[in-house]
Amino acid sequence: MAGSCGAGGPAASVVLVPRLIPELICSDLGSSLAFYRLLGFTINYSRRQERFVYLTRDGADLMLEQPHTHDRLYPRAELARPYGRGINLSIDVDDVEKVHAAVVQARHELFLPLEERWYDRTDDVVGVRQFAVQDPDGYLLRLTQGIGTRPLP
Repeated sequence: MAGSCGAGGPAASVVLVPRLIPELICSDLGSSLAFYRLLGFTINYSRRQERFVYLTRDGADLMLEQPHTHDRLYPRAELARPYGRGINLSIDVDDVEKVHAAVVQARHELFLPLEERWYDRTDDVVGVRQFAVQDPDGYLLRLTQGIGTRPLP
């Protein structure tokens, strides 16, 4: 369950705050922003002077930053493409076919073609339609849409 913040009391509104928000370092914020907007993300807010944007898409939150200095939270090692090696960000969407079509039309190379896949869980099997693509800096994104569950075989 997401965390919340807000004043107490029955009439107070509750604002849900995600408990995990990836912040991706970008080599070119403009290119990355165009790519994520293609995926359906919108700008929640930005800090232009810091080359930073906070993006959202139906409950998925993501931050992008193009650092101009190597201080604070910049990685200690020099960045080399593909960025984010070893991480696979899964983004649940309601319209995977539409997002896939937009990515293909924009001529982005697919890392994994659109497929139907079933994954075993403890008590059942969950199905998804999914594909994977890398963003302009090489971060691996897996876009998924749930298609249901079924009993374990």
